Amino acid sequence: MILAAAMSLEGFTTDRAIALLKKRDPGTVSELINRYQHRLYRFLIRLVQDPATAEDLFQQTWVRMIEKIRSYDSRRSFEAWLFGIARNLAIDHLRRRREVSLDVGDDSGHAPVDRLISDARDVLDQLLEFERGTLLASTMQELPAIHREVLTLRFEEDMKLEQIAEVVGIPISTVKSRLHRALESLRRRIEARNL
Repeated sequence: MILAAAMSLEGFTTDRAIALLKKRDPGTVSELINRYQHRLYRFLIRLVQDPATAEDLFQQTWVRMIEKIRSYDSRRSFEAWLFGIARNLAIDHLRRRREVSLDVGDDSGHAPVDRLISDARDVLDQLLEFERGTLLASTMQELPAIHREVLTLRFEEDMKLEQIAEVVGIPISTVKSRLHRALESLRRRIEARNL
């Protein structure tokens, strides 16, 4: 019951924010940036694998959102719509950067994204978790962009399959198969590293 009330309040807040955005209220943009900045930036960095580029695309996402807010359909999820804008900008960047398919893995060799670690746990547990996180992050960098994309949206952004389908613009069945292939590829690569 409390969760349902919180969800409806969040929907009301987003609807109110959309109305204010359509009136070009600058404070609302700041509020939405604060709400989505970490998740959106993390999503972009997973796709393009370059912090500076991810920052540029992050800013372009908000500019594009402001330009397109009048065409936003309130029956859609705002979050999925926003992530869809970011995804499209990232894909455009990747296509301009090099003329290869998004199915091809990236050999950039970037360092894994730093993990936040709580001081409340045992040092050995922290070290083991860091090593697992580093292994997972570096292995994810080897995956094709379409696999990194669905894994990030599902497990880091905690989106439902329907939302992922909306962001990526594909049927739910395709999301499921990409997610399955991505997890299988990730598992095989991790096992190969541990041999």
